[in-house]
Amino acid sequence: MDIRVLQYFLAVAREESITKAAESLRMTQPPLSRQLKDLEDELGKKLLIRGSKKVTLTEDGILLRKRAEELVDLMEKTRAELTCSDENISGDIHIGCGETEGLTFLAQAACDLQQKHPLIHYHIYSGDAGRVLERLDKGLIDFGLLVGNVDINKYDYIKLPLKDIWGVLMRKDSPLAKKDVVTSEDLRDKPLIISHQTSANSEMFTWFKTDIAKLNIVATYDLVYNASLFVKKGFGYVISLDKLINTTGDSDLCFRPLYPALEAGLCIIWKKYQVFSRASETFLRQIQKELENFV
Repeated sequence: MDIRVLQYFLAVAREESITKAAESLRMTQPPLSRQLKDLEDELGKKLLIRGSKKVTLTEDGILLRKRAEELVDLMEKTRAELTCSDENISGDIHIGCGETEGLTFLAQAACDLQQKHPLIHYHIYSGDAGRVLERLDKGLIDFGLLVGNVDINKYDYIKLPLKDIWGVLMRKDSPLAKKDVVTSEDLRDKPLIISHQTSANSEMFTWFKTDIAKLNIVATYDLVYNASLFVKKGFGYVISLDKLINTTGDSDLCFRPLYPALEAGLCIIWKKYQVFSRASETFLRQIQKELENFV
């Protein structure tokens, strides 16, 4: 498979039209159609359903689109690294992370580095630990910022001297808002909104001292901001990390930590034996410098 042909295929998938894809690629339709047919013959799979009004992907075509996007992204990332100027450090740094206030540590490192190397650009990908590790293993990101207890034995890593605190996000007029801390007994009969990652967090359910099936989980979420909108309407209580939602001033919401306290450690990871670009290597050194000066 030629990477150029994969780019053609992605253009057709994006435009849902061979004619429009050909225009965007600045080529004529016949050679594009021939390239796509050759790709289908090479793979022995039908990838496109050519309708009268638009082109749609078959099930195999959907799978190829996902893989092709990953391959093209990796190619572009590699090309950017290899064409980096020897005089000025430039390039792209790709970081995957979950929702955590600890990202401000990396933001500070990037901010300090920007003064010396303004040609370095950063790309932040959000997702739970599983998604971050998947992108890291495929070489699509350079670093991962992970929250909580995750198996990182096959990676190189730096543990940050920071911790996130688990707690409950709720309306200020809710009964539990009168308490300074929230216990597992307080939440037994409450409608809970938990993250998808929390649902697989053994530490969390050890803290609850009960089986997950016995909890009243009314919703799950990926982004805590979206979950907070449900809380504002009185739909339930969100189990989340602290400092992700503003609860000061006129906010209708408040945050109460769990008791006994449940903390989540933070670590920055990267692949073992990773050959870094100059930009990524410089960023890693900046992180280590920030740690030395951390108070």
